[in-house]
Amino acid sequence: MSAPLRFLIIDGYPRNRRDELVAAGITPAWKLHVHMLLRHLPNAEYDILFPCDNDTAIPSGEDLERYDGLIWTGSCLSVTDSGDPRIRVQIELARCSFEQGVPGWGSCWGLQIGAVAAGGEVSANPRGKEVGIARKISQTADAHQGHPMFVGKPHVFEAFCIHDDMVSRIPEGGVLLASNSFTQVQALAIAHKKGVLWGTQYHLEYDLREIARMMVLHQEQLIGQGFFSNADDLSRHADKMEALYKEPHRKDLRWQLGIDDDVLSDDIRQREFANWIHRLVMPRAAQHGKGEG
Repeated sequence: MSAPLRFLIIDGYPRNRRDELVAAGITPAWKLHVHMLLRHLPNAEYDILFPCDNDTAIPSGEDLERYDGLIWTGSCLSVTDSGDPRIRVQIELARCSFEQGVPGWGSCWGLQIGAVAAGGEVSANPRGKEVGIARKISQTADAHQGHPMFVGKPHVFEAFCIHDDMVSRIPEGGVLLASNSFTQVQALAIAHKKGVLWGTQYHLEYDLREIARMMVLHQEQLIGQGFFSNADDLSRHADKMEALYKEPHRKDLRWQLGIDDDVLSDDIRQREFANWIHRLVMPRAAQHGKGEG
């Protein structure tokens, strides 16, 4: 019997911010990715790494070879703060993963870390924060022509998002796969050295409940930037999101929030991640005599 597939989930949040998320009723990033992984690969094994924590031992290249895939979560940090040692250690880890040839998945921050590690650049989005739902994301011609990351995904779709930064220069070996009018790089495949990383600027792992509570946590910033007029306005919007999460077939809330199955359906929303498992991770694992797990 073949061995189960094993993954390393790299949570980019510092400990204090992870604690704040839990206190706000938000599921930690690592756990959201565990849920997503096990939904698509129920018998997968995984380890969790917190690279921002001082007491965390960062794996070496030989350590990374034990894994069939690396999954990078989001983070509250900014890759543009290049002097922050918590960021430098993650960029070095991503470089090491490319050198070892371990397939990578990057969500938001994870995509940005991978891009910088491969020689690209990240900067603040000149349009500001993209939050809630990223609207009218379109696949590029490369995706239309059958890139495996987007097989089975609608050509135009929407997705959960919350970010201030974006990939501003695609590294050599990077292929732009999705974009919208707000953020040019919404999805990217990066081939660098021996490795490949697929990633999205948007969050496949979120659901309406999570993004609603994340917006409440950021309410002071969102009100200050003009997304909502006051706290009551934001609260009403978040309440509608949570109500639709509980009753996803409600026509009234779908219409009021402008949300459809591309956001609500796990199968559609997480298609890119499922493709990463089945079209990138599994073929490589099979070469090493491993099965689905």
